[in-house]
Amino acid sequence: MLHISLYVCPQTVVSSLSQAHDCFGLANHLAGEPLFRLSRCSRDGQAVQLPYARIDVDGDLTLAESADLLLLPATGSDIARTLTDNQTLLDWLARRPASQSLASLCSSAFLLAEAGQLDDGTATTHWALASQFRQRYPRVRLQVQHLHCQHQQRFTSGGAQAGLDLCLHLISQHAGPWLAEQAAAALVVDRQRGEQTRFQPLLPTPRQDDPALLDLLRWLQRRHAESIDLETLAARLHCSTRTLLRRFKAATGLTPNDYLQRLRIVAAQSALRQPQQSLEQIALSVGYQDRATFARLFKQLCGETPGAYRRRVLAP
Repeated sequence: MLHISLYVCPQTVVSSLSQAHDCFGLANHLAGEPLFRLSRCSRDGQAVQLPYARIDVDGDLTLAESADLLLLPATGSDIARTLTDNQTLLDWLARRPASQSLASLCSSAFLLAEAGQLDDGTATTHWALASQFRQRYPRVRLQVQHLHCQHQQRFTSGGAQAGLDLCLHLISQHAGPWLAEQAAAALVVDRQRGEQTRFQPLLPTPRQDDPALLDLLRWLQRRHAESIDLETLAARLHCSTRTLLRRFKAATGLTPNDYLQRLRIVAAQSALRQPQQSLEQIALSVGYQDRATFARLFKQLCGETPGAYRRRVLAP
């Protein structure tokens, strides 16, 4: 029997904790025998008050020392607060031997990385936290496109529902693919869900401190299918092309051309949800003169071809 201890702290996301607990509990039920022993632990062995529930635990970190796997449910997006408030856990994690399995869901990859447990290995986390993670932990090879990663006995998952993908992966490793498939079917989820990056919004949220640039973005949204050059955009902003590039990058993190291509692909995604138009017609309608260029950019940004995207979103 695999002993899995789930760590609970004031930052723990209730849905992430219950998701993991329910997934392994379901596997036990489907197997007809207790393949996974589940326990909950906290820093001091005391119950933890969360926004929506008071979580009782079975012990402190001493309990986790005897576990085959310590699993850290998601801890939200306030990374600085999570790291500051969980120093006892970080010190404890830093002492964990390579033989003990450690896993994190979503943002809790920061806890494993802060303790040095992901150094020189691969990991993933929520796509929205990728830039912050890379800056803080250059020794970790972040593969944010993946829903979950494994490096030796260290496991990490992407954002939110990707935690379920990792739990199913752990079930498959310990109890076999058949049980993982049965659990996935009972949970009504697909085990082959592609890459996390396809859930990432293509268009960034622009900064709000440049009203004229925001007006330009709205104009671009209406005219994305037209042929637009830097000079045209600079004229509308009443500035030089050099100033345009600087202000555009500051507001969106992208060049005008990158932003325009993303606008077109977002429009194409919407059109692909309607079965009436051919791929050639959609390519033309969003601003591309040939299907090959459209298909190449679509796959580059979305991680799948336009045809694959259409089949997936129109599947019954």
